[in-house]
Amino acid sequence: MLSKFKNIFSIPDLRKKILFILFVLVIFRLVANIPLPSVDVTQLREMFEGNQLVGMLNMFSGGGLSNISIVLLGLGPYITSSIIMQLLTMIVPRMEQMHKEEGEAGRAKFNTITRVSTVPLAVVQTFAMIALLKSQGIITGITTLDTTVLIITATAGTIFLMWLGELITERKLGNGVSIMIFAGIVASVPSLISRLINTYDQSMLFTYLAFLAITIVTILGVVFISEGQRIIPISYARRRQRGAIGVGAGSSHLPIKVNQAGVIPIIFAISLVTIPTMAGQFMTGQDSAKLQEIGTIILNIFQNDWIYGGMYFSLVVLFTYFYTAVIFDPEKVAKNLQSQGGYIQGIRPGAETEEYIGKVSTRITLAGAIFLGLIAVLPIIVKGIMGGSSLLTVGGASILIVVSVVIEMVKQIDSQLVMYNYEKL
Repeated sequence: MLSKFKNIFSIPDLRKKILFILFVLVIFRLVANIPLPSVDVTQLREMFEGNQLVGMLNMFSGGGLSNISIVLLGLGPYITSSIIMQLLTMIVPRMEQMHKEEGEAGRAKFNTITRVSTVPLAVVQTFAMIALLKSQGIITGITTLDTTVLIITATAGTIFLMWLGELITERKLGNGVSIMIFAGIVASVPSLISRLINTYDQSMLFTYLAFLAITIVTILGVVFISEGQRIIPISYARRRQRGAIGVGAGSSHLPIKVNQAGVIPIIFAISLVTIPTMAGQFMTGQDSAKLQEIGTIILNIFQNDWIYGGMYFSLVVLFTYFYTAVIFDPEKVAKNLQSQGGYIQGIRPGAETEEYIGKVSTRITLAGAIFLGLIAVLPIIVKGIMGGSSLLTVGGASILIVVSVVIEMVKQIDSQLVMYNYEKL
């Protein structure tokens, strides 16, 4: 490990990329600590205490919500825009063609539309968030002009973070959005440890040890599922070209990951599962008795752990299948195998190969989807078993994001080290 660490910083290009990403994350954390004016800190602290919904939103924003900073929404609007665009690729043929068939130019156009649509979404979500915070007494004494300034500021903050995220992605060491959410989670760890130390009670020793054990088991499970693959043997019956070299008949394999979607389904699900509760909280702060009654009913429904956990679990499973369908195309894989003279033993090339690969992908995706769903609702499960408030807060999702981002970055760094050593030879 020490040798690898030394090699990383001995390669100028790789060293520059890592230092640049660290510099961007420092800027991100500085911006996330610049608060908006007119915030009641006492009310804000009360809102965060024991509120799992707010904890999820804060994780989703990369920590920008915890002090109502100028980036209080984080990358939420950009992720929402990405969800909408991904859905459109499955509904609108022109969007699917642009995303999958038009090469780099089509993907660049697709990404541009995603960025542009982020702006109105940021405006709407910022307005809704400010209205919610006003209804809870956290933002007080602001005029219409002040509200307009806050919306413009927070929207600009979201666009700024979107730009930073894309700068990170361009360095090809991981997904910029995931890395920034990862940074927000890691930044909250010291304060969490400090809070646990300050509130430590000897009678809670067993509970702390139990949560530590659950965390370790969760990390091991995340690594196991993230690295799990279903290997499909591939045979080649005729001579094929690999670059300038002709390769004869032989065998290879097609790896299909158990969790092809990574952390994206949980990020997508968080963006939707919080909407009903936010709407309910907003309604309870209005003057209309009818709206207050509706808001109370919504909050009572979604404060039930069974309903909330079931909805969250279902959305994660749904988005796992959806995102896997977007990024993995059995038809394209089957065509590529056929064009290279490859086939699966006992399966005819073409439509039968496509159907077989699709079935295998669907079956193993079920295991990945259920695992992700269980990780997402882990705090609710632990709370139900052990009672009281969960020390994990949003632990399952947080652990999954942190471990997955670290694994992805290590893989990217390893691949660049291999490429650099190959070029030297």
